[in-house]
Amino acid sequence: MSQSLEKILALTTINDITEMVSTYLKKPVVVESDQFSLLAYSSYYIEQFDKANQQTIFAKRWPIPILEKFMEEGVVEQLKTIPGPFHVPPIKDIGLNPRVVVSAKYKDQIFGYIWVQETDPPLTAEQMDFLQKVSIHVGRLLYKENQLKVMKDEKKHQFYQKIINETYRTENQIKWEAANANIVLPAAFLVTVFTITQISEELFDELTETIRLFVHALNRPSYLFTDKSKIIVIIGSNSTAKGRLTADAEQLANTVLTQCKPQSVYAGIGGEYTSLLHLRQSYLEALRVIHTAEFLGDPSLLALTYNKIGVFRYLEALARFNSETQYTNEQLLKLKQKDEESQSNLLETLEAYLLNNCRIKPAAEQLFIHTNTLKYRLKQITDLTDIDFNDFNMNCQLFIDLQLMKRKKQTPGR
Repeated sequence: MSQSLEKILALTTINDITEMVSTYLKKPVVVESDQFSLLAYSSYYIEQFDKANQQTIFAKRWPIPILEKFMEEGVVEQLKTIPGPFHVPPIKDIGLNPRVVVSAKYKDQIFGYIWVQETDPPLTAEQMDFLQKVSIHVGRLLYKENQLKVMKDEKKHQFYQKIINETYRTENQIKWEAANANIVLPAAFLVTVFTITQISEELFDELTETIRLFVHALNRPSYLFTDKSKIIVIIGSNSTAKGRLTADAEQLANTVLTQCKPQSVYAGIGGEYTSLLHLRQSYLEALRVIHTAEFLGDPSLLALTYNKIGVFRYLEALARFNSETQYTNEQLLKLKQKDEESQSNLLETLEAYLLNNCRIKPAAEQLFIHTNTLKYRLKQITDLTDIDFNDFNMNCQLFIDLQLMKRKKQTPGR
């Protein structure tokens, strides 16, 4: 081992190290960055790579389904906490064969990972020790590369922060500054923002790292930076075709939110634009989604994308107007009183019916009741009130007032 190790420690490129480690262990080897980007893989044993490795090599990073599964199985947490090489059992759902993995560290910071597909025979104790020593060398090399990346990221941070703060007045100014900083501008982009409700530096850092991993898995030109309590993600595209960026941003936001406790994290997605002069607008739109969700107290009815939140964006202004004019929807008060007296569910029924565009079947399915039961409740509503479901304007007013009533119930002190 000592001779092979000496040769490896004399190498300065990750590709050469990966090939030599694979030759010594006689197994497929993959080296990844701390964000699970593919850095190198052994070409000699490529035919032995399992499905998970094949996907990673093809995408140049972990696809989101693999990343989610590794989080679910606790592998990501183990990578952060276990100091030496450890075994990862097979995970059939993602086509993962047994692995041995070790973190490549330098100065107690992880800069990458070395993955060995554990084909027969399994690694010996001597080989595990060899892998640990190699990881220290790889960590040192990746640290040096990371220093250059940190400097480049700082330039990017300042560049995008200036755009958000409206420092630049023309698109030519932006292009000139980008060229000077060697920043490649996307053809189209949007801004996604995340905020955390609990003020904790540790939780904020954990959330930032989780988001960073999933952003990286999108396989898009993206950039993440933080500003006080906000995590800002700029997702770019080399194409100006609309729609795909928003779909990817929604996938990112939904994936992150599933990793968090309900209502502990808010997410908002701004509109897609092709001129970076509109970066601030996309950013403000994302913040408006979050602000509206916080105002409601319950974001479950609210879309994550600004262009899809519809009438909800006006609720705060309407609430102020109602307060100033002392407006109350008498129809809803009658239904609320009936619910309290008879333990009925008329307000809930009304909301589901309105949300489903006054269609019986989907509303009944949402409420988990028979269509006849829904029809009976709707008759109760029309008998108790002057509500006319054929009146579109009345339906809109009912829905808005219902949301404000629900919010007032949730936040009585406001």
